[in-house]
Amino acid sequence: MSRLPSARRSVLIACTCTLLLFFTYGVTADSHSPNLQAFPNSTGTLKTFSSQGSINLSSAFFQNLGTNSRTCATCHQPSDGWGITPEHVQARFDADGGLDPIFRPVDGAVCPTADVSTVDARRQAYSMLLTKGLIRVSMPVPANAAFTLESIDDPYNCATPGALALFRRPLPSTNLRFLSTVMWDGRETAAGQSIVNDLASQANDATLGHAQAAVAPTAAQIKDIVDFEMSLTTAQATDNDAGNLDAEGGNGGPQSLVSQEFFLGINDPLGLNPTGKAFDSSALTMYQKWANLSSSPNAKYSEARAAVARGEVLFNTLPIPIEGVAGINDVVNQQTVLGTCTTCHDSPNVGDHSLSQPLNIGLTDASRRTPDMPLYTFRCNLTGKTIQTTDPGRALVTGRCEDIGKFKGAILRGLASRAPYFHNGSAATLMDVVEFYNTRFNLQLNSQQKSDLVAFLKTL
Repeated sequence: MSRLPSARRSVLIACTCTLLLFFTYGVTADSHSPNLQAFPNSTGTLKTFSSQGSINLSSAFFQNLGTNSRTCATCHQPSDGWGITPEHVQARFDADGGLDPIFRPVDGAVCPTADVSTVDARRQAYSMLLTKGLIRVSMPVPANAAFTLESIDDPYNCATPGALALFRRPLPSTNLRFLSTVMWDGRETAAGQSIVNDLASQANDATLGHAQAAVAPTAAQIKDIVDFEMSLTTAQATDNDAGNLDAEGGNGGPQSLVSQEFFLGINDPLGLNPTGKAFDSSALTMYQKWANLSSSPNAKYSEARAAVARGEVLFNTLPIPIEGVAGINDVVNQQTVLGTCTTCHDSPNVGDHSLSQPLNIGLTDASRRTPDMPLYTFRCNLTGKTIQTTDPGRALVTGRCEDIGKFKGAILRGLASRAPYFHNGSAATLMDVVEFYNTRFNLQLNSQQKSDLVAFLKTL
């Protein structure tokens, strides 16, 4: 990797925006980055629109408010859909041997006491971050939990009942005005509290925890961070196969998303839309006009755009027999619920759930455990049922046995820039995501349907 010019190195230090590629991709060395800056990814380009007029690199979001040189941007990079990717984390490791601020034992290592004295030791200590982009979250079993922790099988010999080791992907810090839940397990979401207040709580806790601040950030700093985050709208803007995503009637890209309506409960499938409007499974409609394209100067893109349109239709209408999903089947008391992808990804043209509805789709089941993940065995006190999981998820917040393994679904926009997928990075590619659902719900998708779904997902 080429060495950055000294002027840009100074900006890097001043902003503590640590990903070299963030600047390599053309961010100017002043206090602002232009709106709609294009960041290449494997399938095209991603763009972000800020309602503040530009990306303000002097925001508290980019400032070192702690004691370990980290900022919000350390784990929320514009080039990675405002998250992080293993590819770029590895580039940061290679640039300085694992001394970049993202590499801190507090949560970047497999254990806070891991040896980080040499480059080889650091490569081993930060293996989960390097291979899957996973941050370690430490949480105790709640004192009032309706379940008992019976055993811990931890490959790193680090987890304890008072500090379970949970490996999770940093969520994107963009498109936050569409959120109904903050954090994978919803621990920053309080009943009756606005999303702005939830994000303020999250910013405070992240500064004290991830950045190891000695004192809490000021109210002005917290407001600046939240205002910055709430100003961001991000989406894929171009696709290598389909071209510009707003061409020929397409409504891809961040500028269309800026004006997208959202409120809590919008298009809720369980009848909780506060307007009383019925659920519409056709929740994602950006590419309806690509379904029947005629010959045009853009004919070279027609086949790819038709595939995207077919994938969108599948996403909206493909029948899915939902079974064994805690948070759905038990809520409606039905063994099988015939749904679609949009039953869970119901927010129009956004793709998350418009109400807080954590689900257990089996991602943390013992059968899906990989050797790099801990495995916990819990016993439900009331029923005596034994559950093995790599991450109890929402249950560590509520203490409820029925919440073991439940997580929220992330916003789908900007997917192409932030592999791997799911909270634990268990799906390396979008095709792996499709294959998971194909297997999990016995969808029997053919190769064309899988390809079309991936074509659609990578344009989000």
